[in-house]
Amino acid sequence: MNYTNWCRGLLAAVVLTAGLPALAQSPYVAASSLALPEASPTTGSDPSDSILTIKKRVSEVNVLFIATDHHGKFVRNLNQGDFSILDDHKPPQAIVNFRRETDLPLELGLLVDTSGSVHSRFDFEQEAAVSFLQHTLRANFDKAFVMGFSSHSQVTQEFTDNVQLLETGVRSLRNGGGTAMYDAIYRACREKLSKERSDHPVRRAIIVVSDGEDNQSEVTKAMALEMAQRAEVIIYAISTDDSGLILRGDKAMQQIADATGGRAFFPFKMKDIKNSFAAIEDELRSQYVVSYKPADFDADGRYRSIEITALKKDLQVRARKGYYAPRQ
Repeated sequence: MNYTNWCRGLLAAVVLTAGLPALAQSPYVAASSLALPEASPTTGSDPSDSILTIKKRVSEVNVLFIATDHHGKFVRNLNQGDFSILDDHKPPQAIVNFRRETDLPLELGLLVDTSGSVHSRFDFEQEAAVSFLQHTLRANFDKAFVMGFSSHSQVTQEFTDNVQLLETGVRSLRNGGGTAMYDAIYRACREKLSKERSDHPVRRAIIVVSDGEDNQSEVTKAMALEMAQRAEVIIYAISTDDSGLILRGDKAMQQIADATGGRAFFPFKMKDIKNSFAAIEDELRSQYVVSYKPADFDADGRYRSIEITALKKDLQVRARKGYYAPRQ
């Protein structure tokens, strides 16, 4: 085989390899490089005399989402053709993979508001949280951590799959103080859910139990939301407000949940808090994942919107609203 044909064949291999689906749950796969021998101007020269490096950026977005009917029930038997996908308002260049995901490993953060404003419900919230962990976490497969927050946040149990340790972490939370919810979300995403990228897909989620009335945070809601989006974390919010009114804190929790593809719950009765945890558990096992290559993609660090809609009538889709592209 002459040098020209050899080089063409190897370049074709690069293109084919670039089309393979990524395993990581990152919104993109970093640039890959391949060293090729550079042609020598002298006929018959050894092609390994010098090296030409060819670099190609392979960008792939992975999005977890759910579909529900008009009764709010999960629809688990849909296919790729049942959805329309737009990235930055354009159809993707290519769909790499589409599948139903009911059994991904979970990485969960349980963030419990311990401020004075939730005092009347605090004991019951602890019981509901422990029950959720007992029913949801699978040993040697899922893991979770516990963080309490008032004026400041404190991790009472680091990541573990040991439910007894997590229960101890929940029961060691102490009530009192102001509310710094945005700080807690920001810290949990940055320090606990952004540090490592697995070599296989995982479902990262935070469950925030709070009245949402933040009065102590140093970071803003927008900053907390951006950190959650960069970490690809779904946020579920369970309101502890029992006034029966839609207050400022409820709106803030709804906005954060919507932007990350999660859901906000507003239980009025005590028993409804347990129902909210049960609904989250069911949802975590009822999602789809789509992997695609966005069109006109630039590694410029800017925010790109994601829009996934169902083509069938009376179906609703919930997914994160976007992601941040990597920088060169």
